[in-house]
Amino acid sequence: MDAQKRGQARDARMRSRLRSKRALPRAPKQGVNLHHDFGIRLLKLANVALITLPFALVWLLVYIREVLMYPSVYRAGGIIVMFVVLYAFFGRAYESFLVSLKRVSDMFYAQALSILFADGFMFLVMWLMSNHFPNLFPALGAMAAQLALSAVWCLSANRWYYSHYARQKTGVIYDMRRGVEDLFGRYGMEQKFDVRFTCTVEECLGRLEMLDELTSVFLCGVHSHERNVILKYCVANGIVVYIIPRVGDVIMSGAKKIHLFHLPMLRVDRYNPNPEHTLAKRAMDICLSLFLLALFSPILLVTALAVKLQDGGPVFYRQVRLTKDGRPFRMLKFRSMVVTAEEDGVARLSTGDVDARITRVGRVLRAHRIDELPQLFNVLGGSMSLVGPRPERPEIAAEYEKEMPEFALRLQAKAGITGYAQVYGKYNTTPYDKLQMDLMYISRPSLIEDIKILFATFQIIFQRESTEGIAQGRVNAGSDDQPAA
Repeated sequence: MDAQKRGQARDARMRSRLRSKRALPRAPKQGVNLHHDFGIRLLKLANVALITLPFALVWLLVYIREVLMYPSVYRAGGIIVMFVVLYAFFGRAYESFLVSLKRVSDMFYAQALSILFADGFMFLVMWLMSNHFPNLFPALGAMAAQLALSAVWCLSANRWYYSHYARQKTGVIYDMRRGVEDLFGRYGMEQKFDVRFTCTVEECLGRLEMLDELTSVFLCGVHSHERNVILKYCVANGIVVYIIPRVGDVIMSGAKKIHLFHLPMLRVDRYNPNPEHTLAKRAMDICLSLFLLALFSPILLVTALAVKLQDGGPVFYRQVRLTKDGRPFRMLKFRSMVVTAEEDGVARLSTGDVDARITRVGRVLRAHRIDELPQLFNVLGGSMSLVGPRPERPEIAAEYEKEMPEFALRLQAKAGITGYAQVYGKYNTTPYDKLQMDLMYISRPSLIEDIKILFATFQIIFQRESTEGIAQGRVNAGSDDQPAA
């Protein structure tokens, strides 16, 4: 009862503070926000126009008469519009237009991938429309011009943005998660956010007026009750809030809005996509896995030969993993570690480049995720999907669940070769953060999201940080090379 009374008194104090501040809320700077958003949209349109220009010129001056016997304005314009749609789609999938949140190098890398895929698809379309293989050199010249224009745009957009918009006065408020302020420098965000202070949630609730000088706030692992008090205060005073969620927040993000008893309600239930989504996802898994097996068959054969010649051991290893509803299955991978990596049966972590158990061939396979390709056979068999939470070993999942019972919630969906956590996290991202990312994916099943994740997977293949090992002494679900039986 004492605890309940203390909680009620604390709630009353919080409401009193909010009421005192609501009387004179900071007027939201709508004009500034509108100017900012309008400027960003103009930058994006300029980028699409610049990248489309070389393709349009090559199409109109070179390819149109090779592809179309009777060219017309309608047909010519249709091809250009198709390119614009494709480039915009890939650009969104790779987040290549986020001028305010990405480094120049990251933007250019994302746009280069978008250009590569958009040009590749369009060249394939032109090939199918013609009766011969089109001349490749004009397309390569257009791509070179596009990459040059992309580099100029990335540099110019970055300089323009930070010369027109001041750094955001930022505060970091944490509960269970500390050290977020160190990430601003690590990810090149110090030019976007000017961190004025870092404090605990208790300190902030004791003096909410400390937020008045800020333009943005980061809430890091703050419980819902305290977070809602700060959130309401920030919204009332025009302060932007970035929230690092907890597991319950992620689950709530997938809630369905309904009306019942003439009341607004949110309905939350277990992962349960409709039959149409399930059938379409399975059909996509079968068709794409067959296509990818045919496409990568030369790589599969060369890799199998290289692994065998490395030390004469097995080419593959099979290992028990968990998929939907905790069902075990045997996952197939190319062997990237020595045969005796876990001869005592104990799961050990991988520490990346310094892990002595990884073979020379294995380092190449892991760096470019080639060791994962045999899992396409698991997808064909139905034990895995192309996109979903990465499957864990039963013993490692049990260890995680001792400290994090919510970890079992990942098993609502079928395991995947790639997933939300693999695309947006790193190899050494903590299990708790990976759980949150997987739950973000599970909360909103969508084939469009699956397609975006599949294409985004290509973005991380050549990024070294996505395959970093994790610190010594921690259990790792990825250090699991055992030879096949």
